[in-house]
Amino acid sequence: MTQIENIENVARRLRGLRDALDLTEQEIAENCGIDTETYRCYESGSTDIPVSFIYTLAQRYGVEMPAILFGEDPRISSYFVTRSGKGYRVERTKAYSYQSLAFGFSHKAMNPFLVTVEPGDNKEVTRNSHKGQEFNYVVEGRMLLHIGNNEIVLSEGDSIIFDSDIPHGMKALDGKRVKFLAIII
Repeated sequence: MTQIENIENVARRLRGLRDALDLTEQEIAENCGIDTETYRCYESGSTDIPVSFIYTLAQRYGVEMPAILFGEDPRISSYFVTRSGKGYRVERTKAYSYQSLAFGFSHKAMNPFLVTVEPGDNKEVTRNSHKGQEFNYVVEGRMLLHIGNNEIVLSEGDSIIFDSDIPHGMKALDGKRVKFLAIII
């Protein structure tokens, strides 16, 4: 599935959720802390939809993130195994992909993802924020993590936990891909 198809599928699920909740675009936008025009762009599929927004939406309306990201409702409540290389994967942009490591487990207290960031041109880092906390553990490569006004370089084996209300974003360093475990609580 292409990046555009992924965005269009998530946008379709946003529209379906809003319809099911019988809410207006403005109500969803206000409840998630964004402007209505930005939400309209997300729902139309004309722009990438940040995972931070999907996380906020899921929290506000009691919906599992995998239902929005992948169109699958988690069904298992005792345990769930994700085998190596398996799990739902979404390419958020050409540079970012997220692989859910617990998509089938219902009522999660956290959302673990294996995030891959491809090297790119040295464009400005896109920052996002969402309620809660985030834990990142670098599995492969090096990344520059921006948290508020701070820039932190993390290498393989390094980890960090931070208040995810603070705008944050990252990019791969050394012209190589970086993979890290991200746990959103």
